[in-house]
Amino acid sequence: MALRSAGLLIYRRVSSDLEVLLVHPGGPFWAGKDEAAWSIPKGLVEPDEDELATAMRETAEELGVAIDGRVTPLGEYRQPGGKIVVAWSIEADPALDVNAIRSSEFQMEWPPRSGQMTSFPEVDRAGWFSLAEAGTKLLKGQRPMLADLLKHQE
Repeated sequence: MALRSAGLLIYRRVSSDLEVLLVHPGGPFWAGKDEAAWSIPKGLVEPDEDELATAMRETAEELGVAIDGRVTPLGEYRQPGGKIVVAWSIEADPALDVNAIRSSEFQMEWPPRSGQMTSFPEVDRAGWFSLAEAGTKLLKGQRPMLADLLKHQE
């Protein structure tokens, strides 16, 4: 059975346009990557955990702030590696400050084979992006979420 992650595609209205909030993964692997490296806030669904509860929990952990409001199911998206991401859209307060995020951290051996454990933020930054910008920033397997978001706005 494929691994499942759940997350939120957070959006805001700016004049007549939509912007989406994306997060950039922390840690040394992603440090020099930008295009096709960003994601929606998401995380692995634990056994017997509700997927929407996972999406809300992971978003709060990665942003350091809870997002609440009415969610709309977007769908399930198979990633190139086989993982399935289930996503919901949610409209955020337009004033949500992405520069104030405080992500939880993870530990890994760094540098490799050094025996030293180093902490890194799960998310090293977040940003608001137009749908066109998000189309190049998002990981390839998450890009269809943008079209599905637009379908729900009509």
